Amino acid sequence: MLYKISVPQVADVEEIRVLEWHREAGEAVEKGDLLVELETHKAIVEVRAGQKGFLRKILAESGNWQAIGLPLAVLSESESDPVPEDAQALTDLPVDFEIT
Repeated sequence: MLYKISVPQVADVEEIRVLEWHREAGEAVEKGDLLVELETHKAIVEVRAGQKGFLRKILAESGNWQAIGLPLAVLSESESDPVPEDAQALTDLPVDFEIT
């Protein structure tokens, strides 16, 4: 099954900048692995995998600003699941995130 990893709601910001990806497309991830750091005007947000799987596609490159709720990446349970063109239609995967 395929899931989208979306920008989490952080405080009362409307968009957040993608600071740095810690995994690459195609890599296997474990639940709790740090996937990406995001940045608001006041804090860093560490987004961690909500489950084991494969990071299939990164949709928001480092340096880009993304609105809250927009997809950041696609994660799948299997390496062979075909990735659709429209990630917005995928089920949201709950993620763990920490604000530092």
